[in-house]
Amino acid sequence: MVVQQIREVLHPLDERPQSYDPLMALIGDARFVLLGEASHGTHEFYQSRALITQRLITEKGFNAVAVEADWPDAYRVNRYVRGQGNDPDGQTALSDFKRFPAWMWRNADVLQFVEWLRAHNLRADQIIGAEQASFYGLDLYSLHTSIEEVLGYLDKSDHEAASQARERYAYFDHFRHHLEVYGYAASADTSVSCESAVQQQLQALQQLDADLPEHSDQEDRDELFFAVQNARLIKNAEAYYRAMLVSQADSWNRRDHHMAETLNALVDHLERQGEEAKIVVWAHNSHLGDARATGMAQEGKLNLGQLIREQRGKDACLIGFTTYHGSVTAASDWDAPAETKLVRPGLEGSYEALLHAVDVPRFLLPLRGSNASLRAALDEWRLERAIGVIYRPETERHSHYSHARLVQQFDAVLHFDRTEAVRPLEQEVRRDEEASETYPSGL
Repeated sequence: MVVQQIREVLHPLDERPQSYDPLMALIGDARFVLLGEASHGTHEFYQSRALITQRLITEKGFNAVAVEADWPDAYRVNRYVRGQGNDPDGQTALSDFKRFPAWMWRNADVLQFVEWLRAHNLRADQIIGAEQASFYGLDLYSLHTSIEEVLGYLDKSDHEAASQARERYAYFDHFRHHLEVYGYAASADTSVSCESAVQQQLQALQQLDADLPEHSDQEDRDELFFAVQNARLIKNAEAYYRAMLVSQADSWNRRDHHMAETLNALVDHLERQGEEAKIVVWAHNSHLGDARATGMAQEGKLNLGQLIREQRGKDACLIGFTTYHGSVTAASDWDAPAETKLVRPGLEGSYEALLHAVDVPRFLLPLRGSNASLRAALDEWRLERAIGVIYRPETERHSHYSHARLVQQFDAVLHFDRTEAVRPLEQEVRRDEEASETYPSGL
């Protein structure tokens, strides 16, 4: 019954951009389009997000892409796609993505999109009234790199302010490779906490931004904005590492609050330039699907998708991605080598198994505005899989599944029944002995 109802409303997809016309219509005039992924290492998810984003930029005037990546690493890419900086090509511009998991952004699909974005911006530069599109990171794991960027900015503009910033950030030097130890120390003894110092430094840079003359060059405004955001990241990362000792929910919430705060800062920055901010977000389903419709809510967690829905209402469109089986690039443990791993078929009773039963290779399933009977069927709690940078098939039910209500979680879902591993730019990826170019028949 449910499978037949899905067949009646779905839209088949292929690799032609025009097959996504129904999705463009569903997005309508939304200014915030959040594109998810069910894993951090699936080629079809990256490829599809790139295609959708290209259409949003060229057809609907979107002017920023914000991704689940560290701010300074992504900003080097932003300089490249905007025709700034010294990087000769996109692969070089992606070089700052060194921290595990490097393949998440240093892969062939991202490189292709980055080169497209640069070419688009170069064309826009030649057309009066045309807007460029920028590339930004939303995450907060770059505390030490962000400190270096703040100090580098101030060293060029105000040596006294740079010296004061060094004093404020100095204590972090003791924990360069073990920030979780800082969190423990700061929680055990508030006298070692940098909470006040990082707040003061952010306020100092925000004051510089407020005092910047109105006639300042746009590149100067962008560079100060970059520095302010690095200072904001440092403040929020400091709180994140302290929160790790409180609870997993508290640290998770601080991270997603930071993503929402960064997104709102981007809106303010773009609109100060006289542009209407229209932003595409790339992140995992677990960050972009409304947390209130998942088991996360029962754990006291929220996420970016929930926050943006609450803040932006109908201006936000949340799009999830799913797969049933195939292969994925992932690791077996944190900081372990990347591997091409076989993705097991979705568990019985899961949304993955339900969408597989539709027997269409890839399709768009609109959820917003679908008929009441289908909405009711998809409003039931079912298992839903999430593969991050680590994938452990042997413990999959416990480590990769939770419950969700799909129709409340997303406005639409893109299902790719069989998917392939994303190809990292570095080739030292180990291949799972079970994974092969063809999936075993009957599974």
